[in-house]
Amino acid sequence: MKLLALLSLLILMLQEARAASLSKEEREGDPYAILHLGDYVLSLDNYDEVIDPSNYDELIDYGDQLPQVKGTSLASLTRTHFTQSAEAARTLPSNPTVARPPTLGLLAAPANHGLPTCLICVCLGSSVYCDDADLENIPPLPQTTAYLYARFNRISHIRAGDFKGLTKLKRIDLSGNSISSIDDKALRLLPALRDLILPENKLVALPTLPTSIEVLDVRMNRLQSSGIQPEAFRALEKLQFLYLADNLLDAIPQSLPLSLRSLHLQNNMIETMQRDTFCDAEEHRHTRRQLEDIRLDGNPINLSLFPSAYFCLPRLPTGRFV
Repeated sequence: MKLLALLSLLILMLQEARAASLSKEEREGDPYAILHLGDYVLSLDNYDEVIDPSNYDELIDYGDQLPQVKGTSLASLTRTHFTQSAEAARTLPSNPTVARPPTLGLLAAPANHGLPTCLICVCLGSSVYCDDADLENIPPLPQTTAYLYARFNRISHIRAGDFKGLTKLKRIDLSGNSISSIDDKALRLLPALRDLILPENKLVALPTLPTSIEVLDVRMNRLQSSGIQPEAFRALEKLQFLYLADNLLDAIPQSLPLSLRSLHLQNNMIETMQRDTFCDAEEHRHTRRQLEDIRLDGNPINLSLFPSAYFCLPRLPTGRFV
């Protein structure tokens, strides 16, 4: 290599000396006169003779300088990788105090698509947004979740363990799914749940509800009176808004709590009501001061036939009186 460098330096010095010997006129008249390549003077007349593409491979040969690369199949590379990994694992100390890489926790929990929940949904603080995510089930949720929005998906069933351990969950909005059933144990152990929003589904019955419920919206389902237990609402002493419009109910639910402020039952199949549906027939001094919004329009019932059923109400229900 040193000999090659000395030869190159000698050739360069000879070329510089030859260029210096050219006259000024020769240098100005022929701009290519000082360009050389080995023993050739590079000019437009002999350019094709200086560089011949046919013997290009003979100009520089790096064959003896390149490292030897052995062909290896992908399978053998994989086997080698796992063998080395296994050997490295055996060399690790068994001491449990050795630092281990942190786990991903919730981010590693696969959802319907086989991806972590917070990659499919948007996890922002205590809120999880899974709207229009093509979900078929409730995904695993962070333990700190307080608000869940999973609207416009393809969820068909709420399982018993879907909300297990979510003691901070305050609002569930599953509007616009295809939910036809909810396991009876799915919601009753949620002590903080206040709002249950389930319109535009296919429910035919209600599950057992937690006593903390304040808003229950089950509009535009297939809910039947037989799907509501007779005492379903009695223990819900915090319930204020009950929306059951656009279902298949043929009777007004019984044992409505005194905390109720709004009851929407429009567009059902209700034809009659009991005298004590809203008021205590024996206690005429009792009044429901909070229940100011009752809607029964869109039902076949004639409200004028039940005058004694409204004496405790601050306002008459909305509906047909003729």
